[in-house]
Amino acid sequence: MKKNSYEPIIIIGAPRSGTNMLRDVLTKLNHVSTWPCDEINYIWRHGNVFYPSDELPAEAAHSNIKRYIRSKFDWVDRKYDCDYVVEKTCANSLRVDFVDKIIPEAKYVFIKRDLYDAVASAMKRWTAELDIKYILEKARFVPLTDLPYYASKYIWNRFYRFFSSEKRLAFWGPKLDNMDDLLGKYSLEEICAIQWKRCVEKSEESFRKIGNSKFIEIQYEDFVKAPKQNLQKICSFIGITPSTDEIRAAVSNVELRSVGKGIKSLNEEQVEKISAIVSE
Repeated sequence: MKKNSYEPIIIIGAPRSGTNMLRDVLTKLNHVSTWPCDEINYIWRHGNVFYPSDELPAEAAHSNIKRYIRSKFDWVDRKYDCDYVVEKTCANSLRVDFVDKIIPEAKYVFIKRDLYDAVASAMKRWTAELDIKYILEKARFVPLTDLPYYASKYIWNRFYRFFSSEKRLAFWGPKLDNMDDLLGKYSLEEICAIQWKRCVEKSEESFRKIGNSKFIEIQYEDFVKAPKQNLQKICSFIGITPSTDEIRAAVSNVELRSVGKGIKSLNEEQVEKISAIVSE
């Protein structure tokens, strides 16, 4: 049996900030792998499934939880025989301290995106139809003991959207500490702005404590404008030495057409509400 010798690379970013794009780019490089689904929040929440939010404190990383989550990283390594395991779960931007206690040897890529583009994109996800194929892909990695809990949440989400005047889901994206109160008080664009702000600020707070040697910060807009140069920068930080052809192939599908698109889709009132939330 192969001895675990991989390096964990964890992508941190608020919802709709380019975390998917970055993961897909990195996993096109040789010997870099990830899970065969979008993200693994079910795994990160195991043992804390009834905690009221995704803002898990470091103290919640008990030894049995640490063993369980690390075993899932080991699974990727065994399945794909890789040198690097890349992980991306947006909710981790709320709990970097917890993640770092579980995987203390991890290196982080912290990606940020323009507020208005990220919020406009998140608003679309809040009001989108539930993607059954997407849900089933993630459901493969739900711990069996947690299945009843997530099944009930799925049914409630479908029910809520059917009767919602905004035609939105009951919940989407990282769940904040006071999410139920926020949902009753704020409009959808404000909720998305609050999610973005909390995720970015909590990540920044954690990375100030963790130190510069463990993370690299990337701006989404810079990456899509110069993907080859920025991927090389990330690879140098991680310790990967891909060829020029590998770099070129990895970023071949990166596009910048979404840059600045978000604010154009928002009306003046929405922009004012979003700006007010972030300036608080």
